[in-house]
Amino acid sequence: MHDSGSTRITSSRPSGSGLAFVALVVANVCLAFGPWLVRLADVGPIASAFWRLLLAVPFLFLAMRLLGQRIPAMKPGLWVMLGFAGLFFASDLAAWHLGILQTKLANATLFGNSPSLMFPIYGFLIARAWPSRGQAAALLLAAFGAALLMGQSYELSGQNLVGDLLCLLSGAFYTCYFIAMARARLAMGPVPALTLSTMAGVIPLFLFALVMGDAIWPQNWTALFLLALFSQVIGQGLMIYALGHFQPLVIGLALLIQPIVSGAIGWIVYEERLGTLDMIGAVAVAIALVLVRRPEKDAPSRLAADGSKA
Repeated sequence: MHDSGSTRITSSRPSGSGLAFVALVVANVCLAFGPWLVRLADVGPIASAFWRLLLAVPFLFLAMRLLGQRIPAMKPGLWVMLGFAGLFFASDLAAWHLGILQTKLANATLFGNSPSLMFPIYGFLIARAWPSRGQAAALLLAAFGAALLMGQSYELSGQNLVGDLLCLLSGAFYTCYFIAMARARLAMGPVPALTLSTMAGVIPLFLFALVMGDAIWPQNWTALFLLALFSQVIGQGLMIYALGHFQPLVIGLALLIQPIVSGAIGWIVYEERLGTLDMIGAVAVAIALVLVRRPEKDAPSRLAADGSKA
């Protein structure tokens, strides 16, 4: 079919059920508490990422058992994909946790979730498709909302420039992680995929922590257990589940829930106040999420010409 003389092909990934959308929202709310818990931990920033993954592993195996999901027989290529996913995620956490301590919570969350724009762009490229009018409107509105969201907190000063850049770097690694996990989800369930990628990231993070000279052994385990439970088991678990139900655009836009929640935490706990522009930005992001959930009347979902999937 043609629209204004150009061919448009949309992804075949399902639009997602109401339950999957709730899971996506809850995942992002849980993940938004991560920066605060990293600040509360009494170990180094990379060491907190190491404990986040290591402490989550037993819970993930328990979740696999309770949900009746098993690790399937896998080809070598899938093992390699999950290994890269673990390495990308370890690199993401290492850069992000370092950046969290050198910038504001809202900045760290916004830059760390730059896949909200990077991942949808990947989806359009891999499907060799232009976004539909509704998708383009939602993406632009989300970008506008994210820019406003930071308000007075969004400042590239000498004090937080390094932290902002580290969090932006982590966002690039996070996008690579999403790409690898989206591929893995085509062949296996969400919990086994998350369990294996989590295990693959433990050793790299431990080595990163040693190289950086982090304090590794905690005196208080509370923040680390909460970080493992909320960020890795519940947050990432629901996120990887949602990856199998939504197009990259929806996943990307939903990531912008996190700056809203983290901004509120920063406001309440650290008096990093949100202004009028932040509130307008939050409303813009919410509207974008509604727009992206609306079905396209003139562009039914169908396979890309080369059969590829986002």
